[in-house]
Amino acid sequence: MDFDGTLADTQPIIIASIQHTLRELHLPSRSDAECRSIIGLPLAQCFVTLCGVDSETAERCADVYRRVFDELNTDGTVRLFPHVLETIKALHDRGLHLAICSSRGRPTLEGFVKMFRLEDYVGMVVSANDVQHHKPHPEPVQKILAALGVMPDEAVVVGDASYDILMGRNAGCRTVGVTYGNQSPAELRAAGADILIDDFAQLLTYVSSM
Repeated sequence: MDFDGTLADTQPIIIASIQHTLRELHLPSRSDAECRSIIGLPLAQCFVTLCGVDSETAERCADVYRRVFDELNTDGTVRLFPHVLETIKALHDRGLHLAICSSRGRPTLEGFVKMFRLEDYVGMVVSANDVQHHKPHPEPVQKILAALGVMPDEAVVVGDASYDILMGRNAGCRTVGVTYGNQSPAELRAAGADILIDDFAQLLTYVSSM
């Protein structure tokens, strides 16, 4: 499972942090829609894609972004989407292996997992710090499959962005796109999602049909 845009609604704080970073570093302005389109990429890569900056400038952007994000990330700013926690509990109770795979850095990802009390249900967390190749490369999913002893055709990758769907397909897994996140249903279909769901709870029905 992806985190941002799939499990939790981080879009407003991410866009606000990107916009603040662009202003602080006097970079060209970008629309909220343009900022939203790069959510899901590794942080420095977001600024390379968004502004065409070099790697050194991208790292400066990432440092500013992290500071701003931490300042904005007060209690209640980020919330789980409807039915996420109940569905994760239900999947766990069925004996399924659950993992979170995110382009987010490990410190904030682990912080969110603890804040939402997901650690009792999620057996593994893979962050941007844990892999050499990021989404849409299959390495993050392959790392999870190897650790949990699961075959690709037994696994489902769930995400809100084309990067998630392509990562899952590249790893040989089934893929589910959620339509309430950062990318449109059309983008998810174009990436090759096996199915689209409008509510995270619909994942229970899909898993039951496998």
